[in-house]
Amino acid sequence: MKQHVLIFILALGAIGVLTSDRLKAADTNTVSSTVVTDKAPPTASAPSIVVNNNDVCRSGMSVGAQTGFLGLSTGHTIIDKNCERIKLARSLYGMGMKVAGVSLLCQDARVFDAMMMSGTPCPYRGSIGQDAKEGWSKNYLEAPEDSLFYKNSLSQAEKEEQRLEEEKKEKEQAEREQDGLDEWSEDGDPPHTP
Repeated sequence: MKQHVLIFILALGAIGVLTSDRLKAADTNTVSSTVVTDKAPPTASAPSIVVNNNDVCRSGMSVGAQTGFLGLSTGHTIIDKNCERIKLARSLYGMGMKVAGVSLLCQDARVFDAMMMSGTPCPYRGSIGQDAKEGWSKNYLEAPEDSLFYKNSLSQAEKEEQRLEEEKKEKEQAEREQDGLDEWSEDGDPPHTP
């Protein structure tokens, strides 16, 4: 009986060893078949645009985008016109050309309006003060289009044009009425119509 028990224990051990290998193989097989290793595509990096010089009126702008298959990036510089105008006016003023510096700043509608409101109009073709004010009043179309002075002058000119046109129509109407009266005879009889 001892032999049967010993054989029975060995058989159970063998079955346990064989079964455990199959379970391990199944676990390993299942895990390895479900694990997928992929690498993501590299990310698009927007270029850095650096303007190191303070005397350059430019700003940098860049953008980048990435999808699963394609990445794009680009960069561009933008010119600041107002910054350029200020630097040029400062240079002209520094060289003793004060009227030219002010004239350059007056190309900005905000500066133009401020100068007109303060009673010191922007220089007009070399003239300053009252002469410049009269020059701008006569030639308002040369003022910056965004300025209030330009818009108000244009509005006043349109009103004046309408007023003159109405006066012209009234004058023509009065002339037609006068011509109609002239056709009447001196006796007061109506004109003869065929």
